[in-house]
Amino acid sequence: MKLLIVIPALNEEAGIESIIQRTLEARSVIMARSPVTAVDITVVSDGSTDRTVDIARRYGDRIRLIVFEKNRGYGAAIKEGWSRSDAELLGFLDADGTCDPVFFADLCQALERDGSDVALGNRLHARSRMPALRRAGNFLFARMLTLFSAVKVRDTASGMRVVRRASLPKLLPLPDGLHFTPAMSARALLDEDLRISEEDMPYHERTGTSKLKVWRDGVRFLKTILESAFLYRPSAPLELVGFLALGLAVFFMAYPVIYYLRTRTVAEWMIYRFVVSSLLGSSAGLLFCAAHVSRRMVNLVLCSRRAVVPQDPLGRFLDSRIFWYIIIFLFALGGLLVLPSFWELVLTGATYEHWSRFIVMSFFYSLAIILLGTKMIGYSLGLLAARLDYLTRRTSAGTEPCRQDPHV
Repeated sequence: MKLLIVIPALNEEAGIESIIQRTLEARSVIMARSPVTAVDITVVSDGSTDRTVDIARRYGDRIRLIVFEKNRGYGAAIKEGWSRSDAELLGFLDADGTCDPVFFADLCQALERDGSDVALGNRLHARSRMPALRRAGNFLFARMLTLFSAVKVRDTASGMRVVRRASLPKLLPLPDGLHFTPAMSARALLDEDLRISEEDMPYHERTGTSKLKVWRDGVRFLKTILESAFLYRPSAPLELVGFLALGLAVFFMAYPVIYYLRTRTVAEWMIYRFVVSSLLGSSAGLLFCAAHVSRRMVNLVLCSRRAVVPQDPLGRFLDSRIFWYIIIFLFALGGLLVLPSFWELVLTGATYEHWSRFIVMSFFYSLAIILLGTKMIGYSLGLLAARLDYLTRRTSAGTEPCRQDPHV
């Protein structure tokens, strides 16, 4: 099993010779302590204007050197190095001297031990010498990804990791810039077909000047994580905002409900709480239904060809018999709330029913209509899933089609 180590370098004349020497010396250790039987090393100069290329050329008989005349980006350099190799395991290592090449042995062991697709070195531990500001940013991004994926990860932007070549198509496309690493972490965590391993690694102060711009690249990292979340798990942020809206609706209506239970009256000042709570409650229902529909759409397009896609709780409710009882109940209860005012309007030409009944009625009707609309969209998606499954069976001879359940 061959391991390729790519070292992307942009104006790293102060540290490139040291990292090349250390990586060459680490090859025997990596092969002795892991399943790896061969190690190739590629240095990619990403538009360097200093002596980086001249220094790397001294090792031309032991490494491969790729030179970009113009800067194309950190991720582009790594992908170019990977594309020119036939290695089964694809790794990369920053040229700044912060990581120990020997640690590739631990990462390759983790891949085999866990059967994972990506193994990365975790820099966020007690012995790490990462600057406090970067540590805080990585901690924040890691918590965001954990929230969206329900899988714990500590370091989303580690510059040392190993990827199985066979898993690379599931990770692509990846960006060309410094946000290459958080994008890879996000996709490995959010795609249910991929597994990621994380191992604590030594981390030291870098040699030379960092290319990372904390605020600019921090915004790119955040954008990358959110894009990956909306690609693989759009239901997660939608549900998060839905729960927030629901919580606010309950908060605003708590006191009016308590007041009504005590006095059996509704005060005029409560109209604002009724209106806002009705809007928030309807929004929460809409967001939960949108999360359900988006989950089904992702499953339809990106689901594994090996496993049955499970149904979420809202999907089970929509397909149950009780769904229609709830719809009838919402329409009936909303109608009963304003029925006296309707008869009063028919008989007298005017109505003086309290506004609170109309607001509650409109909320029940809105919720019922949202649920019915979601049911109709779900039915269409079910027909589409069946059609795609049929087409897959016809066009993929010898390949098992996506065995989705009928409610994907």
